[in-house]
Amino acid sequence: MAGIFRSFTITYRQVLKTKVDNYVIDRVKEKRLENNLSQADLAFELGMSVGFIGKVESRKYASHYNVKHLNDLAKILKCSPQDFLPKKPI
Repeated sequence: MAGIFRSFTITYRQVLKTKVDNYVIDRVKEKRLENNLSQADLAFELGMSVGFIGKVESRKYASHYNVKHLNDLAKILKCSPQDFLPKKPI
């Protein structure tokens, strides 16, 4: 029985965001602040919960934006989705 549960164990490494996740999240947050939008404003525009945006911007949670989010964020923040990505691989 213990072997079954072992496969569901999540390690600390799996919970952390990757370097590229953090880079993207930081760029989105910068653009959000440049546009004078609160987390609540951005959540409303994205059709997401305020809690989701808070978890994405927090280093404590694994939540992050996906490609669809980045496209929608670019529309909201009036920029290119490429503006959220690093110029070179991280």
